[in-house]
Amino acid sequence: MKHILIGLLVAMVSIGCFNDEWKQLFDGQGFSGWTFHVFDGSPPENIWEVRDEIIVVNGKDQSNGVLCTEKSYSNYELKYEWRWMDSKGNSGCLIHCSIPKTMKSWPTSLEVQLGSGNAGDFIFLGETADVDEKQITKNKEGKPGRRRANLTDNSENPGGEWNKMHIIANNSKVEVYVNGDFVNKGWNTSANEGAICFQAERANIQFRNIRIMEYLNRSSE
Repeated sequence: MKHILIGLLVAMVSIGCFNDEWKQLFDGQGFSGWTFHVFDGSPPENIWEVRDEIIVVNGKDQSNGVLCTEKSYSNYELKYEWRWMDSKGNSGCLIHCSIPKTMKSWPTSLEVQLGSGNAGDFIFLGETADVDEKQITKNKEGKPGRRRANLTDNSENPGGEWNKMHIIANNSKVEVYVNGDFVNKGWNTSANEGAICFQAERANIQFRNIRIMEYLNRSSE
């Protein structure tokens, strides 16, 4: 009996039963598993559409809004690609989202910045994290602001080209990679779980290949 159990265990490992797997958050066809929040109450289809397996955000001259997962996530890796459709603009990926419309209409969250020239910055939208002291920016009063600058310059591709984002949210740590460059790290995050949202922030932007790997079958570090 012992040999049978060992044999079954080896077989399960060999077929990947204990392996974490990448799963698509966006199926390329529609917005199943997602919800919209448009701050002025206008129809979401004025901003978001799916075209050629790409999420097209027609945010210019529209209200701010967010596209959010219906499910809450913790301990995961998130990958996606983004590009600016015409001129570079502002957007962000919000993680550990909880209370809607609390921070200048954004949900309480930790933002991983996508604004052109600053991709990978942290923006504190009601949640916080510790970072190296040199990354702390000051507000107009000379006090620490809500932005924590990333660690690199020139990690982003030119306008119109696709960029790759990789976010690792593991317990109270968050690491960020842009086009393969390590650009930011935070620890002692004030929240460790929540929805994942993408901002529509009055700019035209596209997203594709949004996928997640949850740490379901192994202990997180």
